[in-house]
Amino acid sequence: MRTILITGANKGIGFETARQLAQLGNFVYLGSRDLANGQKAADQLKAAGISNVAAIQIDVTDTDSIRKAKTELDSQIGSLDVLINNAAIAGGQIQHMAEYSMDDIRSVFETNYFGAIQTTQIMLPLLRKASAPSIINVSSETGSLTMQTSAERPPNWSNFSTYAATKTALNALTVMLANELREQNITVNSVTPGYTATDLNQFKGFKHVSEGAVPIVKLAMSADRTATGKFFKDGGELPW
Repeated sequence: MRTILITGANKGIGFETARQLAQLGNFVYLGSRDLANGQKAADQLKAAGISNVAAIQIDVTDTDSIRKAKTELDSQIGSLDVLINNAAIAGGQIQHMAEYSMDDIRSVFETNYFGAIQTTQIMLPLLRKASAPSIINVSSETGSLTMQTSAERPPNWSNFSTYAATKTALNALTVMLANELREQNITVNSVTPGYTATDLNQFKGFKHVSEGAVPIVKLAMSADRTATGKFFKDGGELPW
């Protein structure tokens, strides 16, 4: 049984990923900024017969909160097999970088990018104790510079420029961490669920959460230790 921590797991893709991974026999910690919401999500899974889950409070923008979560995990488990950095915010629209407010830009980066960095840094001691640990950063196609510069780029992507920039930065983090942690046998990869209907996009996505969680779950369950520093989607790899 693998132990897995998913940030932002009380709803949306994080919650569905937790459901699927727990159904596969893993023990999943549902990270939530608000403990009550996380507990409600865990109780919902338990009511469905999925008992191998637990809620844990973790606000990825608050280092004290992350440290408390790490201390709690330390008291319950010997190691952490998989960290899934899923917590993210979309930010308000429209996000044209030429005019979007700096306060709003900083707010989106604080959760989507810096949150992933500090969560990873604080959880690394637990990951290092696992036999085959993995870090998974939940990204987006909009973070691909290749796709952003393609002639087939959807025109409405400009409405999400700040969000996209945080995911480009997250992808860069994936590459840097993969290079740094390769010799420690810690794999680090990015994965996109695709345009999935969640409250992040006002449920406008064309994929159901059950579909969006599939590539994340597949990566979390992968035994391939050579796959690191890559960007995955459902069905294969994406270009940076």
